[in-house]
Amino acid sequence: MAMGTSSERQGGGNATDLGVRPFRDLDAVNVAGLVQRCLREVNSHDYAADIIDGMCRHFTPDRFIELSQSRSVYVAEIADQLVGTVSRDGNKVYTMFVDPDQHGRGIGRYLMLHIETHAADEGYDFMETGASITGHRFYHRLGYVDVRETETELSGLNYIMRKTLH
Repeated sequence: MAMGTSSERQGGGNATDLGVRPFRDLDAVNVAGLVQRCLREVNSHDYAADIIDGMCRHFTPDRFIELSQSRSVYVAEIADQLVGTVSRDGNKVYTMFVDPDQHGRGIGRYLMLHIETHAADEGYDFMETGASITGHRFYHRLGYVDVRETETELSGLNYIMRKTLH
C-alpha cells in the first residue's frame, strides 16, 4: 500500500466505498465531532459523566491538528462522509473511533488492518494499544491480548494490549 497519496479502497461486503486517507487539517472539526459523539453515545456506558466530559474537552479540533504533527492520523470515509479515525506512532495505536451509526460494518477492523500493514511494512513485529473499557472486546476480536492494566489521568482504567504482526 502506498502511504499518504490516495484513498485506499476495501473490496467486498457492504463497505465497498470505504476509503482510508491521511488526516488533513480541514478534517479537524469533523474528526473531533466524531470522537466526541462516540464518547457521549458509546463510551458513556462504561465511564462516568465527568470522565466523558474531560475526554471531550481533550479531543478538540486543535488537539487533532497538534496530534497530526507527531503521529500518523487517518480518516475513513464512505461517499465523502467521515465514518472513522485512527492514529499511530510507530507500532502504537491511538484514538480509534468509528461513527456509532456505522458500528458492525467492518470499518474499525479495516482501519486497524490499515495501520497494522503499514507498521509491518516498516519492520515492526507487534502493535500495542491502550484500550478503553469500551474498546477492550473489539481489540480481543482482532487478536490483541492483554499485557497489563493501567490507570490514566484522562480516562481511568486502561488495558495495555498487544498483537503480533505476521
